[in-house]
Amino acid sequence: MLAPAKLTRTLRVTGVRNDGLHLIDAEMVSLDLYDELTLEAVAGEVRFVDERNGGVPIDIDPLDNLITRAAHLAGVPVDALVRKRIPAQAGLGGGSADAAAVLRWAGFSDVERAASIGADVAFCLVGGRARVTGIGEVVEPLAFEEFAVTVITPHVACPTPAVYAKWDAMGGPEGKRGNDLEPAALAIAPELAATRELLGNQTGQTPRLAGSGSSWFVEGAFPEAGTVLHAIQPLD
Repeated sequence: MLAPAKLTRTLRVTGVRNDGLHLIDAEMVSLDLYDELTLEAVAGEVRFVDERNGGVPIDIDPLDNLITRAAHLAGVPVDALVRKRIPAQAGLGGGSADAAAVLRWAGFSDVERAASIGADVAFCLVGGRARVTGIGEVVEPLAFEEFAVTVITPHVACPTPAVYAKWDAMGGPEGKRGNDLEPAALAIAPELAATRELLGNQTGQTPRLAGSGSSWFVEGAFPEAGTVLHAIQPLD
């Protein structure tokens, strides 16, 4: 099973629910960067290897991760080997993409329930290009657009819960580049600014933060500046 990365092109935080979860209005697209999952419907293990570094095992709790949660939600046993190519904590939805791949494999299509295990899982289950609202559970497909983006992912972790908590603490600032989480991510990890400036200087474009970070992207193909990825249509 292939699990495509997602890119959040724009993200506005429109409110906070009583349970502390944030409401968003975002445009998300699937990209041609994939994790690859080998799945069997037997009770087994969940193993992760980092294909970006020669297949080195990744230390992720095999009993508490989005894949095991997805299998539990779908009501199926699973043995999984996950070949990770989407960088972690980069704003590209790697864990959510893996969970959505398990749900597709299991024949599970309830988008609202998918969001209960992770806000981005719902979009990754639908894929393509969509407007995403609510806490992520409302996914409205949009017409497909062919386009390329150039992405840089620095070696900086931006845990999504921490970024949202900082956004709250800062009084809910609006991001000037179309992503309201950008000021909070920069406050948590000021070193992100250096990568933004590097990508901007190399492309002559204004980079935007991907989701809660840490990846930056510009639209257009600039292979000398970063990794060029393309929008894709939903997987069958």
